[in-house]
Amino acid sequence: MSVTLNQAAVRYAKQLIKEGKFKNDSGHWREHNPDTAAENKYLAKHEIEEYAKWHLGEDTSLGEDTKGRYKFPFGDFKTVHRDGLLAAKERAAQQGYHDIERAADELEQALEKQAAK
Repeated sequence: MSVTLNQAAVRYAKQLIKEGKFKNDSGHWREHNPDTAAENKYLAKHEIEEYAKWHLGEDTSLGEDTKGRYKFPFGDFKTVHRDGLLAAKERAAQQGYHDIERAADELEQALEKQAAK
């Protein structure tokens, strides 16, 4: 498995945060993380490229048109969630994906800065 940082997702998350489309939640990501049914519903209306933008990691060993390729979700297909970024950062650190860990940390800081305005 070769997971790399999805730069398009980082840019998209930054844009959403700048636009105020985030939730500064401190709950549990499992409460907000879209389940399989929500993912499939989203994909029924959107291209896989749109789905990919909600994931900080990309497993380049899997096909571009598969859900399994995209790792480390950070939002609910509407907003960036702080707890999603925290979960991504923690899991990336545990698995040794330091570029994803740093990106999630930077996005979390940007979200907190924007929330303080």
